[in-house]
Amino acid sequence: MSLLVVGSVAFDAIETPFGKTDKIVGGAASYISLAASYFTKSTNLVAVVGEDFPQEFIQHLNKHGVDTTGLQVKQGEKSFFWSGKYHTDMNSRDTLVTELNVLADFDPIIPEAYQNCEYLMLGNLTPKIQQTVLERLTKRPKLVVLDTMNFWMEIALDDLKETLKMVDVLTINDEEARLLSGEYSLVKAAAKIQAMGPKYLIIKKGENGALLFHGTEVFFAPALPLEEVFDPTGAGDTFAGGFIGYIAKTGDISFEGMKNAIIFGSAMASFCVEKFGTERIIDLSETELNTRVNAFKKLVNFSI
Repeated sequence: MSLLVVGSVAFDAIETPFGKTDKIVGGAASYISLAASYFTKSTNLVAVVGEDFPQEFIQHLNKHGVDTTGLQVKQGEKSFFWSGKYHTDMNSRDTLVTELNVLADFDPIIPEAYQNCEYLMLGNLTPKIQQTVLERLTKRPKLVVLDTMNFWMEIALDDLKETLKMVDVLTINDEEARLLSGEYSLVKAAAKIQAMGPKYLIIKKGENGALLFHGTEVFFAPALPLEEVFDPTGAGDTFAGGFIGYIAKTGDISFEGMKNAIIFGSAMASFCVEKFGTERIIDLSETELNTRVNAFKKLVNFSI
């Protein structure tokens, strides 16, 4: 079933306690599209890059079944660039450089072939751009998932609240949930955020797993203990891609269906952190993915 992904395709430069990179491919939509492609072969991408962006990565996306007709390439301009350094605990980081470049005036053009998408994943962008995408679709998708961050909560809260009224699922981390709701308790925070519009809320807790809220129902998915974590950049977007990709595959948007999708999203994210950037999720095998999902099942299987 068709999935539309809108977000950033960009360059990152990353430093962690385990090493550092020069410019590598990053951006929310890069991770989301790749992760989703393991579940659905009908993924469409809307994003913008400069003429400096490598054709090789676009070819990787195409090999994964991602349609890049909606990827704008701006001649004479540079792609979005972010550089960051992670602290020893890998849970916090400092932004060193942010260069918006082509993203500064990104106008999301939706190709006609994408208009009947059944599922929409809005990666982290300005709330206004996310609204524009929704307004330009002639038919509302079956499910709309939105990711955002604390930056927009601090500088564009009113726009964000308007956007939240238009979506079904919101994915944010625990710090962002507290900031958006003004509540420390994540249960209270979830209730307040759902009242803003999203019927479902996913709160990502990094190495401590993820929570899914729907009304009074709550589901917890653990994170897989890993021997080595090289780079958490993009893990949340990879999680979102696995989540929406699995739902697009099954067509099940019930709470039970989303519980399964969270496990598959968590499995994809666990691969992402094992290497820098998108390197680990470029060429996963079906056996690797199934083995990882089974490892998650073993974490929570028990009888009393």
